[in-house]
Amino acid sequence: MTAKSINLTLKVWRQNGEKDKGRFENYTANNISTDMSFLEMLDVVNENLAHEGKEPITFDSDCREGICGQCGCVVNGRAHGHEKGTTLCQLHMRHFDDGDTIAIEPFRAKAFKVLKDLMIDRSALDKIIQAGGYISVNAGGAPDANAISIAQDVAEKAMDAAACIGCGACVASCPNASAMLFVSAKVSQLALLPQGKPEAAKRAISMVRAMDSLGFGNCTNERECEAECPKEISIVNIARMNREYLKASFFSDVI
Repeated sequence: MTAKSINLTLKVWRQNGEKDKGRFENYTANNISTDMSFLEMLDVVNENLAHEGKEPITFDSDCREGICGQCGCVVNGRAHGHEKGTTLCQLHMRHFDDGDTIAIEPFRAKAFKVLKDLMIDRSALDKIIQAGGYISVNAGGAPDANAISIAQDVAEKAMDAAACIGCGACVASCPNASAMLFVSAKVSQLALLPQGKPEAAKRAISMVRAMDSLGFGNCTNERECEAECPKEISIVNIARMNREYLKASFFSDVI
């Protein structure tokens, strides 16, 4: 079956840096194959801009397989676009119609500085991980880890939380720019497993404090984060993190 081609109008956010005012600019994207991904479409637009001697649109990408969490921007008001459980690099142009106008802008949050155009600085998420998203004991190799008996339902919950790729869509979609879904997924992943329990109290306190200090907002249970997460992380993890935090606050010696 021959791929269909469509013509689009793009309203793209252009910004030279954090201190630049920024503005939307209009571009045409003609003869776009519906077999292309959204990022491949932007590649074609950038190639045409380069041929015209104009500055290409800057955007993030790496694996382009929905794994790394590098890509991501707001497409028509939705983080990663309107397809559920899909990263931007996995969003295909067959989900758009000929003649559509598509507004494309970066993830908006105080903690996410705009580096250029659609590219943002996600290092705040890395700092949260550095605050406690790890275990510091020697757990041995894979055979040693596999020797620890873990109930199947617990292992599945931990794996579901570990699916978080840290793209920041939860932050961008939250009206408060909260990172609670991201942090709770990282806390839950380790809190559920025996390897993570020795440092559970320290982890919950440290990661929540880091999140607050970096300028992320508070969670008010709007659930946009869950709706827009490309890995469909559940807000059940937020409830688990709150329990871990309260338990650490009342019953541990972590200061």
